[in-house]
Amino acid sequence: MSPSALGELLSVFEENFRSRGEIGASVSVWWRGEEVLSAAEGWCEKERTRAWTAGTLVPVYSATKGPAAATLLLALDAKGLGPETLVREVWPAFPVAEATFAHLLSHQCGLAALDRKAAVWDHAEVVAAIEAQAPAWRPGEGHGYHPRTFGTMVDEPVRRLTGKPLGAVWRETIAEPLGLEFWIGLPESEWPRVARLYPGKASAEEMQDGFYKEFNTEGSLPRRAFGSPTGLRSVQEMNDPKAWSAGLPAMGGVGTASALAKFYQAAIGAIESPLNERVRQALGVVRVSGDDRVLMQPTAFSCGCQLDPLDGSGKKVRELYGPSVHGFGHPGAGGSHALGDPDSGVSFAYVMNQMELSVLPGRKSVEMVRALFS
Repeated sequence: MSPSALGELLSVFEENFRSRGEIGASVSVWWRGEEVLSAAEGWCEKERTRAWTAGTLVPVYSATKGPAAATLLLALDAKGLGPETLVREVWPAFPVAEATFAHLLSHQCGLAALDRKAAVWDHAEVVAAIEAQAPAWRPGEGHGYHPRTFGTMVDEPVRRLTGKPLGAVWRETIAEPLGLEFWIGLPESEWPRVARLYPGKASAEEMQDGFYKEFNTEGSLPRRAFGSPTGLRSVQEMNDPKAWSAGLPAMGGVGTASALAKFYQAAIGAIESPLNERVRQALGVVRVSGDDRVLMQPTAFSCGCQLDPLDGSGKKVRELYGPSVHGFGHPGAGGSHALGDPDSGVSFAYVMNQMELSVLPGRKSVEMVRALFS
C-alpha cells in the first residue's frame, strides 16, 4: 500500500470539509489484514456539541446490504444450501417459483415494488405483501435494484433457517467474531454514539434528468420501488432510535467506517473470518449486469453486492470499486460507501452525516477511492 496514495486520500478527505460541506465523517482503509488508515473529523451535529471520532456510529442506509447478504449466505451454507438453491425450498410461498437465492440476492426477481400496502416496521405484513405480489419481470428477463423489499427478502429466509431475525444472526455469526462495531438492530446502550444525519439537496436541473425525473413521476417503477414498503421516507425519521433499533437489513445498519472496511477484508479473504470461500465467491462474482430497471443506468450485482459494470470491450463504465474488475461492495443513500478488492487486498469504507442526493457514491467518496488506487 503506497503511503503517497494514503496521503492523497487524506487530502481529499480534508478537502471535503473545506469545500464540500462535510460536517462529520470517518474513513478507514485496511490492507492485507491491518488497518493502515483511520481518519475521523468534524461533528456529530451542526450545533457542534459532540466531536466526531473513529468510534462515532452513523446509519449507512443500503451499505447494510453487503453484511445482510453475507448473513443469509452463511445461514444457507450452514444447512448445506447455497446460491443455486431455490428460494421455495426455504420459503414455500415465495411468489417466483423458479427463483434461486442467487436471483433473489442479485435483484432479478421483479419484486422491487409492492401493490399491497405494507409498513416497513411490520415484518409479517411485508412478507404477506411480497407473497401476494406478481413479479414485474422474472429471472432471465433483466434486473432492477430492490432498494427496500430486499431487506425482508433476505430476513425472512434467515428467520426460517435459524429461528432468529437477520440482525441477531449477523451479530452472532459475523460481527461479534470479527469484533465489528456494526449493528442491524442497534441496542439502546449504543444510541448515545449515533451521529445526526442531514439531507442532501439537488439542483432543479438534476431533478429533471434520468433517475430523479422518473423518481419524481407518480406511478413510475423507481418511485414505487423506493416507497415499498412504506415508511422511513425522510432523513428525519432515520434520526429516530426507532429506525436504528428496527433491524432493517436493506437500510437499517448503523456502525463505524472501520467496521465496514474490516467486513470487506473478511469478504475478500484477507483475514480469517466466518466467511468461507463459498460465501466469499458468492459475494464477489457477478451474477447479472446491464440496464437497471429501477436505477435507470447500467449496474452489475453479485449475490448481495455491487460491482462496476463493463462495456462491450470489457472496460469499466465507472470506477466506484477501484480499477480491478473484481472489486465489489455497496454504497448507501446519501454517500456512505464500502468496498473490497481481492486483487490488491485493500478494503475501504467512508461514512458521514451530511448526505448527498445520489443513489450511487458521489464526489466525496469517489475521489477518495480514485486516490487510494492511484
